[in-house]
Amino acid sequence: MKAISSIEDFNSRIKKIIITKEEIDEAIKKAGKEIDKLYDGRPILLVSILKGAFVFMADICRAVSVPCEIGFMCAKSYYEGTQSSGVVQITMDLDRDISGYHVVIIEDIVDTGRTLNDIVQLLKGRNPISLHVITLLDKPSRRLVDFTPDMSLFTIPDLFVIGYGLDCGEYYRSLPYIAEYSEE
Repeated sequence: MKAISSIEDFNSRIKKIIITKEEIDEAIKKAGKEIDKLYDGRPILLVSILKGAFVFMADICRAVSVPCEIGFMCAKSYYEGTQSSGVVQITMDLDRDISGYHVVIIEDIVDTGRTLNDIVQLLKGRNPISLHVITLLDKPSRRLVDFTPDMSLFTIPDLFVIGYGLDCGEYYRSLPYIAEYSEE
């Protein structure tokens, strides 16, 4: 990705909006209700996979009525570009024992499945009471490992997307919608 040189350049790389802010808001309300029903008043630990899922987790946290704590992990497989490197690196781990928790992993997008598969295996080995994965976006056409999230708010085609926490070279996370990125 070449560096952003101006606001015009920034805006020119937003090809088209594919999921509006209103659609996201509605899906999050519905997901909050499903989470509440699933845990039926039992406390949960929401684990955001940084950096991309922080916006999504903030909204999910406000959409649930069950007591929740939050935690963060950082894993990456994209390094400044639009193609996965194929290597998942855990760069920040949870800072607590999760053996007494119902853990809900909050992810921005499941693409190849490698990152989430590795994180799920790591966390299952720490004996949580239960473990579920909720993703904002699912891109099953790109799956390289056998992994299916427990809940997906949106299924999208094979596009590189930005906004609502998702980035390209650290830009575009602040967009309130999901858009297709244009490399041109």
